[in-house]
Amino acid sequence: MPRLSEVIAALDALWPPERAEGWDAVGTVCGDPDAEIDRVLFAVDPVRDIADEARELGAQLIVTHHPLYLRGTTTVAADTFKGRVVHTLIKHDIALHVAHTNADTADPGVSDALAAALDLRVTGPLVPDSTDPHGRRGLGRICELDHPETLAAFAARAAARLPATAQGVRLAGDPDALVRTVAVSGGSGDSLFDAVRAAGVDAFLTADLRHHPASEAVQHSPLGLVDAAHWATEWPWCEQAAAQLDALSDRHGWGLRVHVSKQVTDPWTTHHSSGAPN
Repeated sequence: MPRLSEVIAALDALWPPERAEGWDAVGTVCGDPDAEIDRVLFAVDPVRDIADEARELGAQLIVTHHPLYLRGTTTVAADTFKGRVVHTLIKHDIALHVAHTNADTADPGVSDALAAALDLRVTGPLVPDSTDPHGRRGLGRICELDHPETLAAFAARAAARLPATAQGVRLAGDPDALVRTVAVSGGSGDSLFDAVRAAGVDAFLTADLRHHPASEAVQHSPLGLVDAAHWATEWPWCEQAAAQLDALSDRHGWGLRVHVSKQVTDPWTTHHSSGAPN
């Protein structure tokens, strides 16, 4: 069995930590570098339910997309929910490793996995990484559909292909407008509207769209907006990342057993359609 340090080195080669944004907190949160690893669990969120799932699986390593401590901390006391996660991990010899914005911009990255889940053909990054001589890394992806379809049909495709969440999928724009090209960005994407407009695509699929940026976007142009749950747009990366680690395990003869959590850790649990009062 490989040691944790060997597996982490392989993960860092896939998603180099130096490519993370300066505000981000990626890398190994806890774990003994000399510990042996034979089972790995991938998930979006490093929450207690995921730590418990890893314990029940007998996994020695969790790889998540979201950081546990993004803004730092002064305590890991078990009476805080993040501290309880740390206590659970250490007590059961489970390491935690995070690949966040370094996985967003990777090739393949989070948005490649999102495009693949929707059966879209990627033509390039939405915001290219200037340090990539091949022009494949960067934030978001510009994609083409095999056949044009209406914005309503494209939103329905997203709702059918992405994991089910309480939010579902929201649409802004003319539902009958034809969509041929799409920009996608896993996670919160309303900071990318300038790049989306510059790309000249017909629609933009992302998550966490706020009222004012979305309102301004549809006033600027006939751009269609498809807003899915944050967790749902990033979960496909877990399957992609697990497949990448599987391939590395085969290449090195490690025999790792790699799992993807199916637990929905999106914080929203119920949705009620609103209506005018009687």
